[in-house]
Amino acid sequence: MKIGSQEHRDAFCRHFTQTYTEYDPTTLPWPVLDEEALHRLRSVPFWDEVFYTERRAGAIVAAFTETVADPVLREALALQGLEETRHARLIRVMIEKYGLDAAERPMEDISKNIDTRFKDFGFGECLDSFLGFGLFKIASQSEFLPKELLQIFETLMYEETRHIVFFVNWMAYTEARRGWVARTILPLTSLRYYVRAVGRMAGLARRGKELNDGKNFAATQVSMFLDGFNFRRFLEDCYSENSRRISAFEPELLRPSFLPQLADTALKALRLWNSQAKLEADSATYRYQGKGP
Repeated sequence: MKIGSQEHRDAFCRHFTQTYTEYDPTTLPWPVLDEEALHRLRSVPFWDEVFYTERRAGAIVAAFTETVADPVLREALALQGLEETRHARLIRVMIEKYGLDAAERPMEDISKNIDTRFKDFGFGECLDSFLGFGLFKIASQSEFLPKELLQIFETLMYEETRHIVFFVNWMAYTEARRGWVARTILPLTSLRYYVRAVGRMAGLARRGKELNDGKNFAATQVSMFLDGFNFRRFLEDCYSENSRRISAFEPELLRPSFLPQLADTALKALRLWNSQAKLEADSATYRYQGKGP
C-alpha cells in the first residue's frame, strides 16, 4: 500500500470508523467507592488538567475538521472530535459523581493557526499516550483504584490508541500528498513536533509543581501508584504496553514509531550500563577477596 495513495486514505479512515464504539458516559457502570478508594482518587492532583485537556482536544479537532475538504477524511476527523468531546464528558461525569476537586477553566482561543494546533495536539497525544500506557499498567498492578473503575478508563485507553494510529497515518498521508520533499523530511518534522510536545509537558510539570506545594509533580503522580518506582521499570512498562496495544491494529497501517524506537535504544543502553557496572562490581569484589591481581 503506497503511503499517500487513495488506498492508504481509505484504509486508515475505514479502520477508524469501523472500530468506533457507541456509549454514553452517564450510563457506564460507575462503581460505588469506599472511603479509602475515594481518598486515593481525590488525592490525584491533575483531574482539572485532564478535563481541560480533553475539552481543548475536542475543540481543536472540531475546528480543524471544518477546514478539511476531503469528505472521507472529514468524516473520520468529525468522529474523532466526537470521541474527544465524549472523553471530556466522561471526566466531567466522574468529577461530579465522586466529588473531585477540578474546576472548569475558561477555554483558550484556538481559532488561529488551527493546522499547527492540530499537529501539535496529535504529536502531543502520541507522547501522552506512550507515557500513559505505562502509568496505567502501574496503576492497574498496584490496584490503585478498583478494577471496575479502571475498566472504564480502559475504554479511554483503547480510543486514545485508535487516535494516535489514525493521526500518524493522516500525517504521513498529508505530507506524502505535498510532495517528495515533505515526505522525505517527515522524520525531522515529527522530531520538531515531539520536541514541542516535550516542552509543553515540562511547562505542565512546572505548573503542577507550583500548585502542589512545591513538590515534584511527576514524582508525586507516580508515588501514588507504586512504591519503589524507578525510571527503567517505567520505561519498560511504557514500551511493552505500547507494543501490546498497538499490535491489535491492522498491520498494514502505520503506527507511532519514534518514541518506541527511542525507548528501545534507551533500554538497551541502560541494560548495557547495568551489565558493565555489575561486571566492575564483581571484579572489585574478586580482587578484594584476594582472588585476583
